[in-house]
Amino acid sequence: MSSLISEIPAASSVEAYAHFSDRLRFETDCSDVYHSQQAGQVDYVLVDVRSSAAFTAGHVPGAINIPTKTITAERLAVFPADSLFVVYCAGPHCNGVHRAAAQIARLGYSVKEMIGGVTGWLDEGLALTSDTGDQTTSHSTVSCAC
Repeated sequence: MSSLISEIPAASSVEAYAHFSDRLRFETDCSDVYHSQQAGQVDYVLVDVRSSAAFTAGHVPGAINIPTKTITAERLAVFPADSLFVVYCAGPHCNGVHRAAAQIARLGYSVKEMIGGVTGWLDEGLALTSDTGDQTTSHSTVSCAC
C-alpha cells in the first residue's frame, strides 16, 4: 500500500532539477534578502507593494514603496532598464505581489518575489522598520490594500 506521498510517482531527477531551478529564477526568500543586505550586496531594488499606510506602519528595512496599483512605466522609468526588482506584500495569503511582479515584468524589468512577504520576514525573527524609525517584530493591523 502506497502512502499519500508516493501514491503519485515523483518526477524524475531531471524534471525535478528543472522545476526547482526555475523556481529560483522567480523567487528569493527573506533570509537571502536579509543576508545580502548585511553583506552590502544589494544589487536589486526591494519593493514593498502594499499600500502607503501599510508601508508606513512597518516595512522591511531598505525597501521602497510602490503600491501594486501605482506600478507604471513612468514610475519605473527612474530605474535603469537592467534593474532587478524584488517585490513583497503582506504574506503568502496575498496575491498582490504576483500582480505587481506581473506588471513589472510586463514593463520589461526583471523581477523576483520575496516569498513570505512581511509574514515571512517576521517569522524569520527579523524586525520591520517604520517611517518614524521605530522597529517592530509584530504584525501590523493595517490591511495591505493591494
